[in-house]
Amino acid sequence: MHLSISNKRIEFGEIVAFVLLGLVSLVFILPILSMYSISFSDEADIMKEGFRLIPARITSISYEYIFRNPGQIIRSYSVSLFVVCTGTFLGLLVMSMIAYPLSRSDFRYRKYLSFYVLVVLLFNGGLVPFYINIVSNFSFLKNTIWVLIIPYLCLPWNILLLKSFFRSIPASIIESAKIDGASEFRIFFTIIIPLSKPALATVGTFVALYYWNDWWLSLLFIDNRNLYSIQMLLYSIMANLQAIIDAMSSGMLANDITDKMPTESMRMAIGVLALTPMLIIFPFFQKYFVSGLTVGSVKG
Repeated sequence: MHLSISNKRIEFGEIVAFVLLGLVSLVFILPILSMYSISFSDEADIMKEGFRLIPARITSISYEYIFRNPGQIIRSYSVSLFVVCTGTFLGLLVMSMIAYPLSRSDFRYRKYLSFYVLVVLLFNGGLVPFYINIVSNFSFLKNTIWVLIIPYLCLPWNILLLKSFFRSIPASIIESAKIDGASEFRIFFTIIIPLSKPALATVGTFVALYYWNDWWLSLLFIDNRNLYSIQMLLYSIMANLQAIIDAMSSGMLANDITDKMPTESMRMAIGVLALTPMLIIFPFFQKYFVSGLTVGSVKG
């Protein structure tokens, strides 16, 4: 069975697939739309009618509470943007320079280093040794922006993903470059890197999301509020909000103060501020993201 639209045949199975994919997309999209809607909803309406996809009354009071100190928000966004851009660039450089030798069959220590990367992927020392290592051996990093970047420069899963993609590049290209007198560094930077844009975009997306969503390193090693990432700042606001809610439930705050506090809508507004930048950036890398995963998984 098929339908004809604009001289193109659409099979019944394709229609079913489109419908199913559309329904699955709604499952992911509706919660995001609901979060945006609740962040602009009036707190009284939320308490009275619950969460709604379309707010009864639109208000920006939640954002007014959050942006009462806009300078801190701007600084935190600047810190996060610097960490994401710098960390993603350096991380791709470091991980690709590790993954490329591991993908070469003529590299003598390939098996040993691959085993080492795999062990690091499966096992880690835990939080306490990690904290002690940073505080004791790398204390100069504490309270600097580099402590938010360096720990995530080398992620084993991404190394294996890049290694899988590099192995799909024909060895004849490398051999031809060697015959022409190209050095290993020139082969890597002028041939391998340009051919690996899909894989680099895929891993770059993973790394950027990792840096953007991280608040743990700031909590552990940053005391200077001017170096708070946006995630850490929002976490701090959320913690303060929870303290206010606890005080409200115990009757420590006056009712005329607590009734005006947009607790539920502010939670969603915090989520909107954390999510929106990545929603804007991700579509630009989507085509590379899909192709990078596909090629790396099929030919690896």
